[in-house]
Amino acid sequence: MPRFAANLSMMFQEHPFLDRFAAAAAAGFAGVEFLFPYDHPAGAIAERLQRHGLTQALFNLPPGDWAAGERGLASLPGREEEFRRSVERAIGYARALGCRTVHCMAGLLPDEGERATRERLYVENLRHAARACGEAGLTLLIEPINTRDMPGYLLNYQGQARRLIEAVGAPNLRLQLDLYHCQIMEGDLARHIREYLPITGHVQIAGVPERHEPDRGEVNYRYLFDLLDELGYAGWVGCEYRPHGRTEDGLGWFAPYRRHG
Repeated sequence: MPRFAANLSMMFQEHPFLDRFAAAAAAGFAGVEFLFPYDHPAGAIAERLQRHGLTQALFNLPPGDWAAGERGLASLPGREEEFRRSVERAIGYARALGCRTVHCMAGLLPDEGERATRERLYVENLRHAARACGEAGLTLLIEPINTRDMPGYLLNYQGQARRLIEAVGAPNLRLQLDLYHCQIMEGDLARHIREYLPITGHVQIAGVPERHEPDRGEVNYRYLFDLLDELGYAGWVGCEYRPHGRTEDGLGWFAPYRRHG
């Protein structure tokens, strides 16, 4: 049975952020993930995880100036020192939260003619980040993101991610396979799961096309959850979706998987 982590950046927004941990545990989740922890002291988050018996499955490295539209630093020329500091900051939070997996956002590509240069820098920065994360016992992830939700993002396809992972050559650098993004960009999800699961460190889900609950829309997630079981996937499945209404009211899909007690 897949292990599901509630994404607290999107789910349970009826509650203040630090109260979402209790809500996720009450709903039966064993793990949580979120985009960024940096607005809160690591100790405050760690206390909520411990109090509610939750595992921190994933969070992202600092993305740069999110409010100004930045979506990652790893491919941005002239920001190498800032990127290295962001890696150290994320490692500090990961240690405090007992989190074993972090995601490195690539950044936006302003001009397709710069792709080769930006990808070379991305590989260099990923090598540094993977080495630092490896020394801390962490897995580092990269994630293809669809061009509709995040126009201009450098990384969009699973094959592109695999090529970059191979170029970096670090054993702890793996794929974050987001089935919502994959369906929009490539489709054929069962084939993609079979092909890319050997290099996958984390899976994420959402209904397509509205990014609501996984039982809304065009994807048969029940089939895909069974496929993940069949293939022996033992990692987390992050529920990175925007509830259509009140979060708890949309968890009917989760009833067979929820933690009891």
